[in-house]
Amino acid sequence: MYVLDTDHASLYQQGSAQIGERLKNLARDQLAVTIVSYEEQVAGRLTVIRRAQTVDARVEAYRWLQFTLDFYCRMPVLQFDQTAGSILHHLQQMKLRVGTKDLLIGAITLANDATLLTRNYQDFQRLPGLKMEDWTTR
Repeated sequence: MYVLDTDHASLYQQGSAQIGERLKNLARDQLAVTIVSYEEQVAGRLTVIRRAQTVDARVEAYRWLQFTLDFYCRMPVLQFDQTAGSILHHLQQMKLRVGTKDLLIGAITLANDATLLTRNYQDFQRLPGLKMEDWTTR
């Protein structure tokens, strides 16, 4: 199974041909996102809505919020469960220099024995045993 990190999910939503081409060849049960990516994207969309100063900006901001909702309704979303929580606890004890959201996404991916699709090798490579690929490069 492949898990889209928030960056790959965003690129796919924005129409990345490279990512889209590779994803269309996967069976539906071979691709997922995490609840953490949902949290990150919705938080970003809500920030844009709050900052919108014009009607056009607000319309566009709400269009993207709706698009994000639709995307996550169509996509299997992996939860932060007890297994991921145990993995997170272990990773935190290792005192890795990795952001909290990345630790959460990594723990969920590890708990599901999946491969994370990300451009953020710098942080995620610090997580022992995490399989990663970057589909923005050929």
